[in-house]
This record gives sequence, C-alpha cells and structure tokens, in this order.
Amino acid sequence: MDTKLFDKLLLEIADYADSFSLTDKEEAYETAQYCLMDSLGCAILALKFPQCTKLLGPVIPRTIVPNGCRVPGTNYILDPVTGAFNIGCLIRWLDFNDTWLAAEWGHPSDNLGGILAVADHLSLLASKANKTNGKGYKSVFMDDVLTAMIKAHEIQGILALENSFNKVGLDHVILVKVATAAVVTKLLGGSKEQILNALSNAWIDGHPLRTYRHTPNTGSRKSWAAGDATARGVWLALMAMKNEMGYASALTTKTWGFEDVLFKSNELKLAKPFGSYVMENILFKIAFPAEFHAQTAVECALKLHKEVKDQLEDIEKIEITTHESAIRIIDKKGPLKNPADRDHCIQYMTAVGFIFGDLKAEHYENDFASDPRIDNLRAKMICIENKQYSKDYLDPDKRSIANAIQVFYRDGSKTQKVEIEYPLGHRCRRKEGIPLLKEKFANNLKTLFDETKTKQIIDVFADTEKFSEMPVDQFMDLFVCV
Repeated sequence: MDTKLFDKLLLEIADYADSFSLTDKEEAYETAQYCLMDSLGCAILALKFPQCTKLLGPVIPRTIVPNGCRVPGTNYILDPVTGAFNIGCLIRWLDFNDTWLAAEWGHPSDNLGGILAVADHLSLLASKANKTNGKGYKSVFMDDVLTAMIKAHEIQGILALENSFNKVGLDHVILVKVATAAVVTKLLGGSKEQILNALSNAWIDGHPLRTYRHTPNTGSRKSWAAGDATARGVWLALMAMKNEMGYASALTTKTWGFEDVLFKSNELKLAKPFGSYVMENILFKIAFPAEFHAQTAVECALKLHKEVKDQLEDIEKIEITTHESAIRIIDKKGPLKNPADRDHCIQYMTAVGFIFGDLKAEHYENDFASDPRIDNLRAKMICIENKQYSKDYLDPDKRSIANAIQVFYRDGSKTQKVEIEYPLGHRCRRKEGIPLLKEKFANNLKTLFDETKTKQIIDVFADTEKFSEMPVDQFMDLFVCV
C-alpha cells in the first residue's frame, strides 16, 4: 500500500518511530536510564504480592520457550507476547512507576513490558547465532532499549497532552498499545509501512473501558491492564512483521473510523511535534506508591503528621485544596472495597499519612485498612478545587500537581495551610529526587536479592557508557532467579 494514503497522524507517529534521531538528547537518555532502573525496582517489589504473582508465568504451566524472554525476579522463559504481559504487570502492579499527567494521564513506562520482552528475545537470538557463527540476527544493546523507551514515552505522552480518552470512557492504556506497537515493530526491524500497519491495527482494536478504575467497579484489572495493552502491542507488531495489512484511514473514515466511533467525532490532535519532551519531563513516584494526583497531598499530610497524630479525635474538618483532575478521579466517599480502590482515593492516602507518617504498598491491604481511624478521618475531609491549580496542571511550562491541606479543630483552632505545588518526582525537583530514587531502587532490590547481587546490579547502572553498550540478554541475566 502507498504509505502516503495513511492518515496524517499515523504517518507522523510512524515517521517518528522509524527515523527520528535522538543523538543529541543527553538528558532524555539519562532520564530513560533512571526510568528503567525505577521500573525494574517496582517490578521486583511487586513480587512480594501474591495477587500479582498468581497472574505470572506461561499460559500453559511449566512451558519454556527456547530463545524466549526472561521475566525479572523469576525463572520464567516465555514467548515475547506473554513475557510482555508478565513484565508489564509487574512494573504496574503497585502504582509506583513513572507517570504522565495531561488531558489524558498514564504511565509511559508501561511500554517497557513489550520493549524489554522483545529486546531480550532478539538479543538471545543474536547471542546464540554469534556463538554458532550463525547469521541473520542483529545484536540488541541497552542503548536500543533506552531509544525505544524515549520514543514510546513521547508517542504516549504527546498524544495525551490534548486528547482526553477518559472523557469518552476509554482507558488510558489505549496509548500503551499504540506506542508499544510502533516502537516494537521498529525494534523488530520493521519498515515504515510495517509500523503503519501495526499502528492502524492498534487504533481499530477493541479498547478497554475505564470501568475497573471507578466506583462501584474499581478492581485489580487496573493493575494488569498495562501488561495486557503492551502485550497486545507486541502481538500486533509481530503480525505486521508477517506483512499483515494495515488500514490507511483507520482514524478518519466517516462512520467507521476511530474518531467517529469512539471519540465523539472529534479529531485527534498533536499538541506539539515529537521529540524527547515527555521523557525529559516525566514524573517519578519516589516517596510513596500513591496515585500521582495525590502525591503532593500525601506529602502535605506527612508535614502535618507530628502536629496532628495525637489530636485525631479533636479534628472537626480537613480541607484538601486540589485540582479538577484529582476531584474527578480520586475524590471518593463511602466504603472502599479493595487495594485498587484505596490507592485511588485521595482521602484514604491522606489519612494514612496523617496517622502513620508514611504510605507504603502494604497500607492498602485489607488488614491494614480495617483500622477505624482511617475512615473516621476520611469522613472529615472535603476536597475543594483551586482554579489556578487546575490551570497550572495543564500548563506545559509548569505541569504542576498542586495540593494544599489545612486541619480545623473543634475548639476553633487550626493548623497552618500546607501547600506543595510540585511533587518530589517532578523535573524541577530532580536534584533533590534522584538520590532518593536510587535509594528506592536499592531498597526494592533488597526485597529479593542479597547484598552482593544488589550491588552488582546497582554498579551496572552506575557506569553509563558500559550500560549503553551492554547486550540486553546479559543485562536480563542479572535479574534471573533460579
């Protein structure tokens, strides 16, 4: 098919995935390495949670795929599609990996499930071929992984700037599927036409509804939806590599295209040209696994913890001043059914911060949530929108995620109003945040590996030049558990 016939947006994505040069994007590569480090740390920590690990492994138990891909922290060797689901599920499970907030929100490191699975598979093939003097397989290095990450982040994040899929009821993982399909087809050696074929199929695919993220149906699917999406992106990329056809006007065809059927006849927009903006401005979750719209609220609660922890019964009201997106997504009243419900409730996360001076993944589990003080405090909280917060949240030069908290007591006294505009993982707090991000990574590794293995992995990340030149299969060897 003549590639010029494809929708303009599909062509722009494919051109970027296929040929855009990132050679001068030093900050993007540095940040991508931190992003990979943090994502793998989140994956290792998730192995502590049986609700996650029960979903892992091959479709048929005890199946091993020769030259397949490995799953960090396990001994699984899987086909790239199943491997992408496994890795994506682990990275996303605890809601602790990086975040992007705009008209649509999401977690661009979700694409790493597909990228790592395919890169490890290709690298194993190349390594085996090299050992047997075979030909036809190109070596894949960690620099290739970082390049694919930057481009996947950019595709997902730029599309999210002005296109709100949540407002039409679609889940944000649609963009994971699209971005993974594009960059993985390129990683597999696909042509521009094959990238377009994979992309068009990704857009016309069935897409998840946000049902599982909202009351009364909030559930654990929100923790494996990203793994599902990145795995589907890999499958569509593999189909494209078999020269399965694409659909040139998948977005714009009247009546039957994506825009008319699922986007209320609105045109999909690119807010700015593709480059490396998203990776350079990505948000890290450093201090606690809280839905990102609540990160600064929890930080405010921790600042007030010592002052209020012994006066909880004397509190009359707690005002959380926030932005519109937080009110729409995580302002929840009434019973919370499960961890997936609790980690998307600003009142719950703030209450835990007030009471305990900390917030960890374990704090969302049922036994912990039964502490009556949490719901008592939730009942005293009200969320108020600050219009300026909402405006600055969408401002591309600010991208703040502001919250403020003030506690009012029955005797008429009150605390100071604590306001935090930018969360710890924001670009403007990188200098403060990166040492803590490294500490988070080390602590996560220690939940599975001994001191020697932990140091070995940390040392690999510390030498940037050697890291970039490292074959992917050798890197993944570091995370295998026998």
